[in-house]
Amino acid sequence: MAPFFRLDFRRRVDDKFGTWQMPQGGIDGGGLENPMSAAVRELKEETGISSARIVAILDEWLDYDFPTDIRSGMTGSWVRYRGQTQKWCLMYFYGDESEIDLEKFGEREFSEWKWMPLEELPLEVVDFKRQVYKKVAERFGPIIKRRRGQEQLSWWGGK
Repeated sequence: MAPFFRLDFRRRVDDKFGTWQMPQGGIDGGGLENPMSAAVRELKEETGISSARIVAILDEWLDYDFPTDIRSGMTGSWVRYRGQTQKWCLMYFYGDESEIDLEKFGEREFSEWKWMPLEELPLEVVDFKRQVYKKVAERFGPIIKRRRGQEQLSWWGGK
């Protein structure tokens, strides 16, 4: 598959399921940062990528609940959360793969990354996130198909 139709997918350092996920992160500043700024910032912090721009945003927020076994192992401020609510952005990556550096900004969250075709997206994630990833693939799929042959696209999902 041509690189312009692949998705940027990462395996977490603490992954115990052998699954993959999109980069994601929180919105800073007690609500002062908007989801689009957070998406660009998180992508850069987690991957080193700065050569990306947002080309689409889902209108709705998507959410999932953490399973009981995951919640029981949470510590610190995570204990109070039942799950996550996320705003998803589709990004155009116009840089070179040499820009991707999972250790560029300190503590490494991901052990590896790869480009993955859209069709594989929901099959490669942990079960409790699968429905969210299916919706993301359904919503962004037509946008990617319209842009096929124009740009290389990367994904980012943020809470």
